[in-house]
Amino acid sequence: MKQMNPKVLAIGALAGLTAALLVYGATVQPLMFILFGALSALPILIVGLGWGNIAVITAVVTAGIVGAAGYSLPFGLFTVLLALVPAWLSHLANLARPASELGGPDHLMAWYPLSDIMLHLCGLATGVIIIVGAIMGYGTELIGQVVDLYVTVMKDQQPTLALDAEAIARTKSFMLYAVPVVWGIVWVLMLLAAYYIATRIVAASSRNLRPREDIPSALRMNRNAIFVFLVAIVALFFGGIPALIGAAAFGAFSAGFLVSGFAALHYRTRGKDWRLPVLILCYLTSLMLTLPAFVILILGLSDTRKAIALTPNKNADNSKQPDTKI
Repeated sequence: MKQMNPKVLAIGALAGLTAALLVYGATVQPLMFILFGALSALPILIVGLGWGNIAVITAVVTAGIVGAAGYSLPFGLFTVLLALVPAWLSHLANLARPASELGGPDHLMAWYPLSDIMLHLCGLATGVIIIVGAIMGYGTELIGQVVDLYVTVMKDQQPTLALDAEAIARTKSFMLYAVPVVWGIVWVLMLLAAYYIATRIVAASSRNLRPREDIPSALRMNRNAIFVFLVAIVALFFGGIPALIGAAAFGAFSAGFLVSGFAALHYRTRGKDWRLPVLILCYLTSLMLTLPAFVILILGLSDTRKAIALTPNKNADNSKQPDTKI
Protein backbone atom coordinates (compact mmCIF):
# COMPACT_ATOMS: atom_id res chain seq x y z
CA MET A 1 0.00 0.00 0.00
CA LYS A 2 1.23 3.53 -0.74
CA GLN A 3 3.00 5.34 2.08
CA MET A 4 0.92 7.77 4.10
CA ASN A 5 2.23 11.31 3.70
CA PRO A 6 0.75 14.81 3.99
CA LYS A 7 0.69 15.39 0.23
CA VAL A 8 -1.36 12.24 -0.43
CA LEU A 9 -3.74 13.06 2.44
CA ALA A 10 -4.18 16.64 1.18
CA ILE A 11 -4.94 15.46 -2.36
CA GLY A 12 -7.45 12.95 -1.02
CA ALA A 13 -9.10 15.58 1.19
CA LEU A 14 -9.40 17.99 -1.74
CA ALA A 15 -11.01 15.28 -3.87
CA GLY A 16 -13.45 14.48 -1.05
CA LEU A 17 -14.39 18.15 -0.65
CA THR A 18 -15.01 18.45 -4.40
CA ALA A 19 -17.12 15.28 -4.43
CA ALA A 20 -19.23 16.50 -1.48
CA LEU A 21 -19.92 19.83 -3.19
CA LEU A 22 -20.98 18.05 -6.37
CA VAL A 23 -23.31 15.75 -4.43
CA TYR A 24 -24.81 18.81 -2.75
CA GLY A 25 -25.33 20.34 -6.18
CA ALA A 26 -27.14 17.17 -7.22
CA THR A 27 -29.60 17.51 -4.33
CA VAL A 28 -30.18 21.22 -4.98
CA GLN A 29 -30.94 20.58 -8.65
CA PRO A 30 -32.96 17.31 -8.74
CA LEU A 31 -33.15 17.37 -12.55
CA MET A 32 -29.34 17.25 -12.64
CA PHE A 33 -29.03 14.58 -9.95
CA ILE A 34 -27.59 11.85 -12.18
CA LEU A 35 -25.17 14.23 -13.92
CA PHE A 36 -23.87 15.78 -10.69
CA GLY A 37 -23.84 12.40 -8.97
CA ALA A 38 -21.68 10.95 -11.74
CA LEU A 39 -19.42 14.01 -11.75
CA SER A 40 -18.88 13.53 -8.02
CA ALA A 41 -17.28 10.19 -8.89
CA LEU A 42 -14.61 11.83 -11.06
CA PRO A 43 -12.37 13.32 -8.30
CA ILE A 44 -12.65 10.10 -6.27
CA LEU A 45 -11.63 8.02 -9.29
CA ILE A 46 -8.72 10.32 -10.12
CA VAL A 47 -7.15 10.13 -6.66
CA GLY A 48 -7.84 6.40 -6.42
CA LEU A 49 -6.31 5.57 -9.80
CA GLY A 50 -3.40 7.96 -9.39
CA TRP A 51 -2.56 7.96 -5.67
CA GLY A 52 -3.93 4.67 -4.36
CA ASN A 53 -5.99 3.46 -1.43
CA ILE A 54 -4.80 5.90 1.23
CA ALA A 55 -5.81 8.89 -0.90
CA VAL A 56 -9.17 7.44 -1.85
CA ILE A 57 -10.02 6.47 1.75
CA THR A 58 -9.16 10.02 2.80
CA ALA A 59 -11.41 11.34 0.02
CA VAL A 60 -14.38 9.20 1.11
CA VAL A 61 -13.98 10.14 4.78
CA THR A 62 -13.59 13.83 3.93
CA ALA A 63 -16.66 13.78 1.69
CA GLY A 64 -18.72 12.26 4.51
CA ILE A 65 -17.46 14.74 7.12
CA VAL A 66 -18.05 17.74 4.86
CA GLY A 67 -21.54 16.51 4.01
CA ALA A 68 -22.46 15.84 7.63
CA ALA A 69 -20.97 19.06 9.00
CA GLY A 70 -22.13 21.31 6.20
CA TYR A 71 -25.66 19.96 5.77
CA SER A 72 -26.82 17.00 7.88
CA LEU A 73 -25.80 13.57 9.10
CA PRO A 74 -28.10 11.73 6.65
CA PHE A 75 -26.66 13.79 3.81
CA GLY A 76 -23.14 12.91 4.96
CA LEU A 77 -24.00 9.20 4.94
CA PHE A 78 -25.57 9.58 1.50
CA THR A 79 -22.40 11.30 0.25
CA VAL A 80 -20.30 8.43 1.58
CA LEU A 81 -22.58 5.96 -0.22
CA LEU A 82 -22.05 7.69 -3.55
CA ALA A 83 -18.31 8.09 -2.94
CA LEU A 84 -17.84 4.42 -2.10
CA VAL A 85 -18.81 3.37 -5.64
CA PRO A 86 -15.91 5.08 -7.48
CA ALA A 87 -13.61 4.32 -4.55
CA TRP A 88 -14.27 0.59 -4.94
CA LEU A 89 -13.87 0.77 -8.73
CA SER A 90 -10.49 2.48 -8.39
CA HIS A 91 -9.43 -0.13 -5.85
CA LEU A 92 -10.32 -2.93 -8.26
CA ALA A 93 -8.52 -1.20 -11.11
CA ASN A 94 -5.32 -1.08 -9.04
CA LEU A 95 -5.36 -4.80 -8.18
CA ALA A 96 -2.63 -6.86 -9.80
CA ARG A 97 -0.78 -10.15 -9.38
CA PRO A 98 2.24 -11.79 -11.03
CA ALA A 99 1.27 -13.17 -14.43
CA SER A 100 3.12 -16.36 -13.55
CA GLU A 101 0.32 -17.22 -11.10
CA LEU A 102 -2.03 -17.35 -14.11
CA GLY A 103 0.36 -19.31 -16.28
CA GLY A 104 1.95 -16.24 -17.89
CA PRO A 105 5.55 -14.97 -18.09
CA ASP A 106 7.44 -14.28 -14.87
CA HIS A 107 8.36 -10.71 -15.78
CA LEU A 108 4.78 -9.46 -16.23
CA MET A 109 2.01 -8.30 -13.92
CA ALA A 110 -1.62 -9.23 -14.61
CA TRP A 111 -4.20 -6.56 -13.75
CA TYR A 112 -7.79 -7.00 -12.63
CA PRO A 113 -9.86 -7.60 -15.80
CA LEU A 114 -11.94 -4.72 -17.11
CA SER A 115 -14.82 -7.15 -17.65
CA ASP A 116 -14.93 -7.84 -13.91
CA ILE A 117 -14.77 -4.11 -13.17
CA MET A 118 -17.79 -3.68 -15.47
CA LEU A 119 -19.64 -6.38 -13.52
CA HIS A 120 -18.99 -4.56 -10.26
CA LEU A 121 -19.91 -1.20 -11.81
CA CYS A 122 -23.32 -2.45 -12.99
CA GLY A 123 -23.99 -4.18 -9.68
CA LEU A 124 -23.04 -1.10 -7.64
CA ALA A 125 -25.14 1.16 -9.87
CA THR A 126 -28.10 -1.14 -9.29
CA GLY A 127 -27.53 -1.05 -5.53
CA VAL A 128 -27.29 2.76 -5.43
CA ILE A 129 -30.52 3.12 -7.43
CA ILE A 130 -32.34 0.75 -5.07
CA ILE A 131 -31.08 2.57 -1.96
CA VAL A 132 -31.83 6.02 -3.37
CA GLY A 133 -35.28 4.84 -4.44
CA ALA A 134 -35.97 3.53 -0.94
CA ILE A 135 -34.85 6.84 0.59
CA MET A 136 -37.07 8.78 -1.81
CA GLY A 137 -40.02 6.51 -1.12
CA TYR A 138 -40.19 5.61 -4.80
CA GLY A 139 -43.29 3.66 -5.71
CA THR A 140 -46.78 3.81 -7.14
CA GLU A 141 -47.82 6.81 -5.03
CA LEU A 142 -44.83 8.96 -5.98
CA ILE A 143 -45.11 8.17 -9.70
CA GLY A 144 -48.86 8.79 -9.52
CA GLN A 145 -48.26 12.26 -8.08
CA VAL A 146 -45.73 13.08 -10.79
CA VAL A 147 -48.00 11.92 -13.61
CA ASP A 148 -51.01 13.72 -12.13
CA LEU A 149 -48.99 16.92 -11.88
CA TYR A 150 -47.94 16.54 -15.51
CA VAL A 151 -51.57 15.97 -16.57
CA THR A 152 -52.66 19.07 -14.65
CA VAL A 153 -50.02 21.18 -16.39
CA MET A 154 -51.07 19.81 -19.78
CA LYS A 155 -54.73 20.63 -19.10
CA ASP A 156 -53.83 24.17 -18.00
CA GLN A 157 -51.92 24.73 -21.22
CA GLN A 158 -54.51 23.04 -23.45
CA PRO A 159 -57.98 23.16 -21.82
CA THR A 160 -59.56 21.37 -24.78
CA LEU A 161 -57.24 18.39 -24.43
CA ALA A 162 -59.16 15.24 -23.49
CA LEU A 163 -57.15 12.69 -21.53
CA ASP A 164 -58.54 9.21 -21.00
CA ALA A 165 -58.41 7.97 -17.39
CA GLU A 166 -57.41 4.52 -18.62
CA ALA A 167 -54.57 5.97 -20.65
CA ILE A 168 -53.37 7.90 -17.60
CA ALA A 169 -53.42 4.69 -15.54
CA ARG A 170 -51.39 2.87 -18.21
CA THR A 171 -48.91 5.74 -18.24
CA LYS A 172 -48.48 5.50 -14.48
CA SER A 173 -47.89 1.75 -14.70
CA PHE A 174 -45.37 2.18 -17.50
CA MET A 175 -43.49 5.01 -15.80
CA LEU A 176 -43.28 3.08 -12.53
CA TYR A 177 -40.89 0.57 -14.12
CA ALA A 178 -39.46 2.71 -16.92
CA VAL A 179 -37.88 5.23 -14.55
CA PRO A 180 -35.60 2.69 -12.75
CA VAL A 181 -34.59 1.25 -16.13
CA VAL A 182 -33.61 4.69 -17.42
CA TRP A 183 -31.83 5.49 -14.16
CA GLY A 184 -29.84 2.29 -14.45
CA ILE A 185 -28.83 2.95 -18.05
CA VAL A 186 -27.84 6.57 -17.49
CA TRP A 187 -26.06 5.91 -14.19
CA VAL A 188 -23.85 3.16 -15.66
CA LEU A 189 -23.03 5.23 -18.75
CA MET A 190 -22.14 8.26 -16.63
CA LEU A 191 -20.00 6.26 -14.21
CA LEU A 192 -18.22 4.52 -17.07
CA ALA A 193 -17.59 7.91 -18.72
CA ALA A 194 -16.18 9.20 -15.42
CA TYR A 195 -13.92 6.14 -15.16
CA TYR A 196 -12.69 6.62 -18.74
CA ILE A 197 -11.99 10.33 -18.23
CA ALA A 198 -10.21 9.64 -14.93
CA THR A 199 -7.95 7.01 -16.51
CA ARG A 200 -6.99 9.45 -19.27
CA ILE A 201 -6.26 12.24 -16.79
CA VAL A 202 -4.01 10.14 -14.58
CA ALA A 203 -2.30 8.63 -17.64
CA ALA A 204 -1.61 12.09 -19.05
CA SER A 205 -0.03 13.08 -15.73
CA SER A 206 1.97 9.81 -15.60
CA ARG A 207 0.35 8.96 -12.26
CA ASN A 208 -1.50 5.87 -13.50
CA LEU A 209 -0.84 2.66 -11.61
CA ARG A 210 -2.79 0.57 -14.13
CA PRO A 211 -1.49 0.44 -17.72
CA ARG A 212 -3.54 2.16 -20.40
CA GLU A 213 -5.74 -0.44 -22.07
CA ASP A 214 -7.08 -0.80 -25.58
CA ILE A 215 -10.77 -0.23 -24.78
CA PRO A 216 -12.28 -1.80 -27.97
CA SER A 217 -10.53 -5.11 -27.29
CA ALA A 218 -10.65 -5.09 -23.48
CA LEU A 219 -14.10 -3.75 -22.64
CA ARG A 220 -16.42 -6.74 -22.42
CA MET A 221 -18.90 -7.95 -19.82
CA ASN A 222 -18.18 -10.81 -17.46
CA ARG A 223 -20.00 -14.03 -18.42
CA ASN A 224 -21.70 -14.11 -15.01
CA ALA A 225 -23.42 -10.84 -15.89
CA ILE A 226 -25.65 -12.77 -18.30
CA PHE A 227 -27.24 -14.68 -15.41
CA VAL A 228 -27.87 -11.46 -13.47
CA PHE A 229 -29.40 -9.96 -16.60
CA LEU A 230 -31.74 -12.94 -17.04
CA VAL A 231 -32.79 -12.88 -13.37
CA ALA A 232 -33.59 -9.17 -13.72
CA ILE A 233 -35.81 -9.89 -16.73
CA VAL A 234 -37.66 -12.64 -14.85
CA ALA A 235 -38.14 -10.33 -11.82
CA LEU A 236 -39.96 -7.82 -14.04
CA PHE A 237 -42.85 -10.27 -14.38
CA PHE A 238 -43.43 -10.57 -10.62
CA GLY A 239 -44.57 -7.01 -10.07
CA GLY A 240 -44.16 -4.98 -6.90
CA ILE A 241 -40.78 -4.49 -5.24
CA PRO A 242 -39.09 -7.46 -7.04
CA ALA A 243 -40.05 -5.89 -10.37
CA LEU A 244 -38.68 -2.49 -9.32
CA ILE A 245 -35.39 -4.09 -8.27
CA GLY A 246 -35.36 -6.07 -11.51
CA ALA A 247 -36.00 -2.90 -13.51
CA ALA A 248 -32.99 -1.17 -11.93
CA ALA A 249 -30.77 -4.21 -12.59
CA PHE A 250 -32.15 -4.60 -16.11
CA GLY A 251 -31.31 -0.99 -16.94
CA ALA A 252 -27.82 -1.10 -15.42
CA PHE A 253 -26.77 -4.38 -17.03
CA SER A 254 -28.39 -3.44 -20.34
CA ALA A 255 -26.12 -0.40 -20.39
CA GLY A 256 -23.12 -2.62 -19.65
CA PHE A 257 -23.90 -5.00 -22.49
CA LEU A 258 -24.71 -2.10 -24.82
CA VAL A 259 -21.33 -0.47 -24.18
CA SER A 260 -19.66 -3.86 -24.58
CA GLY A 261 -21.44 -4.28 -27.91
CA PHE A 262 -20.21 -0.92 -29.16
CA ALA A 263 -16.67 -1.78 -28.03
CA ALA A 264 -16.88 -5.06 -29.95
CA LEU A 265 -18.17 -3.18 -33.00
CA HIS A 266 -15.22 -0.78 -32.82
CA TYR A 267 -12.83 -3.73 -32.56
CA ARG A 268 -14.33 -5.74 -35.41
CA THR A 269 -14.42 -2.81 -37.84
CA ARG A 270 -10.77 -1.82 -37.37
CA GLY A 271 -8.92 -1.39 -40.64
CA LYS A 272 -12.12 -1.26 -42.70
CA ASP A 273 -12.59 1.58 -45.17
CA TRP A 274 -16.27 1.86 -44.29
CA ARG A 275 -15.64 1.89 -40.53
CA LEU A 276 -16.34 5.57 -39.77
CA PRO A 277 -19.70 5.95 -41.58
CA VAL A 278 -20.93 2.62 -40.16
CA LEU A 279 -20.01 3.63 -36.60
CA ILE A 280 -21.67 7.03 -36.98
CA LEU A 281 -24.79 5.40 -38.41
CA CYS A 282 -24.92 2.86 -35.55
CA TYR A 283 -24.59 5.54 -32.88
CA LEU A 284 -27.20 7.84 -34.43
CA THR A 285 -29.76 5.10 -35.06
CA SER A 286 -29.24 3.62 -31.59
CA LEU A 287 -30.07 6.98 -30.05
CA MET A 288 -33.29 7.34 -32.06
CA LEU A 289 -34.52 3.78 -32.61
CA THR A 290 -34.91 0.73 -30.38
CA LEU A 291 -34.05 -2.00 -32.90
CA PRO A 292 -30.45 -0.89 -33.69
CA ALA A 293 -29.73 -0.54 -29.95
CA PHE A 294 -31.16 -4.02 -29.40
CA VAL A 295 -28.83 -5.43 -32.08
CA ILE A 296 -25.81 -3.82 -30.39
CA LEU A 297 -27.04 -5.21 -27.07
CA ILE A 298 -27.18 -8.71 -28.56
CA LEU A 299 -23.64 -8.24 -29.86
CA GLY A 300 -22.53 -7.40 -26.32
CA LEU A 301 -24.33 -10.46 -24.95
CA SER A 302 -22.70 -12.72 -27.54
CA ASP A 303 -19.14 -11.53 -26.84
CA THR A 304 -18.45 -11.98 -23.12
CA ARG A 305 -14.85 -12.69 -22.11
CA LYS A 306 -11.95 -11.60 -19.92
CA ALA A 307 -9.10 -9.57 -21.37
CA ILE A 308 -6.32 -9.27 -18.77
CA ALA A 309 -3.96 -6.33 -19.12
CA LEU A 310 -0.28 -7.22 -18.72
CA THR A 311 2.58 -4.88 -17.90
CA PRO A 312 6.29 -5.41 -17.10
CA ASN A 313 7.14 -5.47 -13.41
CA LYS A 314 10.91 -5.88 -13.28
CA ASN A 315 11.60 -2.25 -14.18
CA ALA A 316 8.57 -0.77 -12.37
CA ASP A 317 9.05 2.16 -10.05
CA ASN A 318 8.48 1.09 -6.43
CA SER A 319 6.40 4.21 -5.83
CA LYS A 320 3.90 3.10 -8.47
CA GLN A 321 3.34 -0.50 -7.51
CA PRO A 322 -0.26 -1.74 -7.25
CA ASP A 323 -1.83 -1.36 -3.82
CA THR A 324 -2.76 -5.03 -3.34
CA LYS A 325 -2.91 -8.36 -5.06
CA ILE A 326 -5.96 -9.79 -6.83
